[in-house]
Amino acid sequence: MESRHLFTFIVVVETGSFTRAAQKLDYAQSSITAQIQALETEIGQPLFDRISKKIILTDAGRRLLPFAQEISRMHTLAQDALRSESELTGSLRIGAPESLAAFRLPGIIKEFRVKYPKVQIILKPGACWELTDLVRSGELDLAFLLQPETEDKDLNIETLVHEQMTLIAPPDHPLMSLSEVEPFHLKGETILHTETGCSYRTLFERHLNSHGVFPDPTLEFWSIEAIKQCVMAGLGIAFIPLITVNNELAEGKLARLNWNDESQRVATQIAYHHKKWKSPVLTEFLKSVQKHAENWRS
Repeated sequence: MESRHLFTFIVVVETGSFTRAAQKLDYAQSSITAQIQALETEIGQPLFDRISKKIILTDAGRRLLPFAQEISRMHTLAQDALRSESELTGSLRIGAPESLAAFRLPGIIKEFRVKYPKVQIILKPGACWELTDLVRSGELDLAFLLQPETEDKDLNIETLVHEQMTLIAPPDHPLMSLSEVEPFHLKGETILHTETGCSYRTLFERHLNSHGVFPDPTLEFWSIEAIKQCVMAGLGIAFIPLITVNNELAEGKLARLNWNDESQRVATQIAYHHKKWKSPVLTEFLKSVQKHAENWRS
């Protein structure tokens, strides 16, 4: 079973057409047909049904597809491993919540791209629980997480830096006059939240609830930037990572309330599957991450 025939089979499935597969691979359509027929002859079963000018995977085709995809992936990894470091190529699928994608990853990715310009980096934003599931299933190579320190039987999870949280408000907010803001002070305050399921939102709400405080009203946003802008506009206060507001605090656009965040702190972590082979691309990226993490900690 030739690997190139399997690659062609994958492209036909992805494009849904022998003609489009030929265009994508820059083959003659007759070559595509011949390669698929060679696979079908070797397997002894048809891979596609041709119905009303459409091609539909047969049961044999559906069963072959995941194996073909895995062989394709391993072929790429083998090529990466045999190239010299200076010719490092391939792709890296990374997941990160918005706050880390905006305030921790840019320096890492920029440095890595300068050193390895042929490596394609695909960045997927998402909630930590979602990214963890995608790493576990193999859809992501690694994920950056912002959550309480945790362990997972399927994943290697390493803490890079402990993040300080902060409760922010407009500089002229009445609570700024307090030497220490307690949970009961937030009764009646409008809280601007990140999306449901966000790890530090959960910690913050749990802390308030444990003191009998159930904020109402609240507003929910998908973006840290939107939260900051709305706090500046006087719509409420927000509990977010300090790294996301350092500039606004320095410029006097926002202010930190005197809030004890000790029970609500999270850590920036990196996670990858413990059974995953560390390709040269992944190995070099992890080295770059560790170098930057040393600077964060200092």
